[in-house]
Amino acid sequence: MQDRIHNFNAGPAALPLTVLEEIKDSFLNFAGSGMSITEISHRSKWFDDVINDAVERTKRLLKLDDQYKVLFVQGGASMQFCMVPLNFLSNGESADYINTGTWSTKAIKEAQIQNKPITIVASSEDKKFCYIPRDIAFSQDAAYVHLTSNNTIKGTQFASLPDTGKIPMVIDMSSDIMSRPMDMSHIGMIYAGAQKNIGPAGVCMVIIRQDLLDRVPENIPSLLSYATFANKNSMYNTPPCFSIYTIQLVLKWLEETIGGLEKMDAINRQKAGLLYDFLDGSSFYRATAEKGSRSLMNVTFRLPDDGLEKTFVAKAIENHLGGLKGHRSVGGCRASIYNATGIAAVNDLISFMKQFEQTSG
Repeated sequence: MQDRIHNFNAGPAALPLTVLEEIKDSFLNFAGSGMSITEISHRSKWFDDVINDAVERTKRLLKLDDQYKVLFVQGGASMQFCMVPLNFLSNGESADYINTGTWSTKAIKEAQIQNKPITIVASSEDKKFCYIPRDIAFSQDAAYVHLTSNNTIKGTQFASLPDTGKIPMVIDMSSDIMSRPMDMSHIGMIYAGAQKNIGPAGVCMVIIRQDLLDRVPENIPSLLSYATFANKNSMYNTPPCFSIYTIQLVLKWLEETIGGLEKMDAINRQKAGLLYDFLDGSSFYRATAEKGSRSLMNVTFRLPDDGLEKTFVAKAIENHLGGLKGHRSVGGCRASIYNATGIAAVNDLISFMKQFEQTSG
């Protein structure tokens, strides 16, 4: 079998090796059931234990009190783009949106398709989304403020969340959930497609506060209502059991092996610091996100020309460094260094980048 590579994919992305090994060891006979995790009933005690443990670990890691519900919803983060305004904007209410790139743009479009009143209160489109807007004036009567905390394509991230006062934030946290501690006091809801930082594709984690759940109208389709998932412990219909099981194991790894989000944050800052310091010290490579707005999860960079970038990506694969091609919409290169991508992977990447610069610069 070929050795595993260092995986810098933006999503689906790297998972902790110990999690993959645990899945492998238990795949054919999960918890003594005589069945695979992909075969057990979602109505069984075996799966009850899985989903309830995932919920409790999420609450402990993020220090959530009982006013928050942890849900698992199908359709990915993209489904939430339409579900959020459908659930929280009724009777002419309006919401504020911050536009920091592709995923924010898609969320805005889904609200507009429904003819929901929204205000784009800030945007970084003027500089091709290479920075995070600051000093934002929010509407006093907004039902919520929507933002994307980390932008995978352009490599930007909110280093700290804006002060929205009494207005609850709804945050697409697909690519940096569980990467750092969060102050939940102004956050009404978080949603995150699992496949970037906490699991495989197929499920979206939703963390929602009770006061937002209380707003959900009754006259919307059942599977587009957050209340449906909250009332049935995410099992109104058959959930993606394997994806939720994998999330449970990743949360266990974060809690028991890493030691919590404070320690995970320190590791992530160390990884990103090493890579950005190298990029800033090079005349061959160039980081694309502005300092102060740079992502700890997705490091985007360019080489002197497109031809060199193609060669760089190809040579990287030959050296067991995968997933370094930038998003097709912007080109360039990107190293996604989510929780499961370790410091050793970053050091090996930097060593390769130095070698490539010497031979190609």
